Amino acid sequence: MSRYTGPRHKLARRLGISLDGTGKDIKRNFPPGQHGHNNRRKLSEYGIQLQEKQKLRHMFGLNEKQFRRTFDHASKMAGVVGENFMKLLESRLDNLVYRMGYAPTRPAARQLVNHGHFLVNGKKVNIPSYRVQPGDVISIREKSRGLEIIKNSLEGRNFLPNYVTFNDAAAEGTFTRLPDREEMPAEINEVLIVEFYSR
Repeated sequence: MSRYTGPRHKLARRLGISLDGTGKDIKRNFPPGQHGHNNRRKLSEYGIQLQEKQKLRHMFGLNEKQFRRTFDHASKMAGVVGENFMKLLESRLDNLVYRMGYAPTRPAARQLVNHGHFLVNGKKVNIPSYRVQPGDVISIREKSRGLEIIKNSLEGRNFLPNYVTFNDAAAEGTFTRLPDREEMPAEINEVLIVEFYSR
């Protein structure tokens, strides 16, 4: 199964969550389509768990196989499974490129990483799912510094998470530590996702 490339605004409205973090994709608080206003169906327990899983999966732009593999890895780690899972997702290279402000959205960050515009500890990495370790430094390749999308995104950045530091002069960021639960998306209930996969 390939990555979802359909209309993200409709998907965001269906799930009731902003997928790109800007809030522009969910201007209306009801599902899309002719019967969106009248959709008053009560979800089953399974439906609620599935919806929560889909929210997180589409937020990070993963296909089901990738998502499940990350969950399986998190379940083998020490600590709370749901929090470990979200920490693994947050430490993906494409997500950190987005968090540091190099790209306006996660899909844009994924494309920039795919095209080889970034270095991790001085080495070119073009794998969006690359797991960045605390202490790793993410920088732009020399010949990619003039890219309009990166310059505009860095100028428009208005938030930097506490678990990353950014050197504006060198245009490089450091992943200082794994994020705490309160620093990760509050609209996600990871317990429901753990329950979904533990059925």
